Amino acid sequence: MKLFGRRKLRWTILTSAPGGKAGEQWGDTWFARDLVDALRRQGQDASTTSRQNAHALERENDDVVVVLRGLTEVKPNRSKKNSIWILWVISHPELVTRQEAERYDVVFVASNYWKPDFVDVRPLLQATNPARFSPKAGVSDSGDAVLFVGSTRGVFRPIVQDAIAAHLELSLYGVGWQEYVEGQQIRAEFLANAELPTAYASARLVLNDHHEYMAETGFLSNRLFDATATATRVISDRALGLEEVFGGVVRTYGSVDELAHIANDLGSAFPSYEERLIFAKKIAQEHSFDSRAKELVSFVVDSRVQA
Repeated sequence: MKLFGRRKLRWTILTSAPGGKAGEQWGDTWFARDLVDALRRQGQDASTTSRQNAHALERENDDVVVVLRGLTEVKPNRSKKNSIWILWVISHPELVTRQEAERYDVVFVASNYWKPDFVDVRPLLQATNPARFSPKAGVSDSGDAVLFVGSTRGVFRPIVQDAIAAHLELSLYGVGWQEYVEGQQIRAEFLANAELPTAYASARLVLNDHHEYMAETGFLSNRLFDATATATRVISDRALGLEEVFGGVVRTYGSVDELAHIANDLGSAFPSYEERLIFAKKIAQEHSFDSRAKELVSFVVDSRVQA
């Protein structure tokens, strides 16, 4: 087993997303690709695939499989006895059960606070790709006044509802908004992931929100990492541990009046652009996919050596 600390390992990153064209609209797909690129920079042999291939013959050749847990459970294929299966819960922790968690060798979670009573977990927050999400992606304050990217999820998402009540100049990208808002506020039903860095970097203000349970348990949105890496301003709903990671660069609000006050006084509500540039560099250093890949590789190599 001592050779595992020196040789290249074969990794597969499995997502909860469907395969094909439908999966291209899932953030999990792009998350997985960024992680694969980071693992390759660590000298690993890495690729990604969708949930349908969890039991494909190719899994027989994997040394490590990382399942990005989102909306759908993926059951591991444990036929290769010496492979390591990692569950990384990046969203919807309320869906994870004891039975699911016990199928894996280790469970990482995108929260510093969620500690279920049925399994030991290791914190591993979400991340960004600073090669794409950087201040250089766009000209500051040249784009949308108030930007929100996301579907309705079948509901009138509170932060969008509050932004409208606060009479903010809102630009929406996502499906389903015709049911809730006026047409002129909807810019498009889809914003390609490749266009997100420029949209964030150039916006005067980016809105962010969380599922209620994720906010309560400290699962910080991936959008927070991507947006702050571009040095833009961000307003979010409140979430456990948010201030510890993002400080005053991300402002949170608790009422429509508070949201309006922050949005209408950006100069005093947020750090200067120069200060946000410094923080963007910190995000790039501490919360990049390269950082996460290093931690995953270190864990796996240590596990192999100890075995």
